[in-house]
Amino acid sequence: MLSYTEENYLKALLMLSFQNEEKPEVGTNEMAAYLGVKPATATDMLKKLKEKELVIYEKYGKILLSDLGRKKATAILRKHRLWETFLYKKLDFSWDEVHEVAEQLEHIQSEKLVNKLEEYLDFPEFDPHGDPIPKANGDIPSIDKTLLSAVTIGEGCKVVAVKDTSTLFLQYLEKLKITIGTNIKVTEVIDFDGSLNIQIENAPIRSVSMKFADSLFVKR
Repeated sequence: MLSYTEENYLKALLMLSFQNEEKPEVGTNEMAAYLGVKPATATDMLKKLKEKELVIYEKYGKILLSDLGRKKATAILRKHRLWETFLYKKLDFSWDEVHEVAEQLEHIQSEKLVNKLEEYLDFPEFDPHGDPIPKANGDIPSIDKTLLSAVTIGEGCKVVAVKDTSTLFLQYLEKLKITIGTNIKVTEVIDFDGSLNIQIENAPIRSVSMKFADSLFVKR
């Protein structure tokens, strides 16, 4: 059985590989920064994961999950996103609260419990942030999406996921009454700084920054 720390490293490698699917290899410094640890600490853990045949790694080289490592990392991510969904849908946690609690619950080892949880939730495909929930066989659902910043003037779209899952951004979205499924129409793009004027459902038009537009996934 893997330690909590080992599981966290595997999940981090999987998440980083998602950021650049064409080149899923990850650098040691990149992973250390993602986890908030020193590169030397990350290197020590990578040696342990390599011994367990969970990563493909050579000193000073890039890191790649092995088939076994990817399978285990995907299972951890599956648990995390199912627990986020449970907390949000059944226990009335807000979407900016669920991540921290799910970080603890994702280390539960009972496969039966996880499968029962998925069944209880009626087999959801996406978590409260719009991220896909891996299936028991490892398959990951997909959805067509683009950043709000890529939407053209006059075009309507629907929010399907958030790229930035930080507490501050999620709370800001709540303040704007934006959640998964919210309809948005881009009414103007400001050439000077790339900021957008948008209409959220039928509310008055308001301005949002380019950073905001680059943090929200929508479907046209």
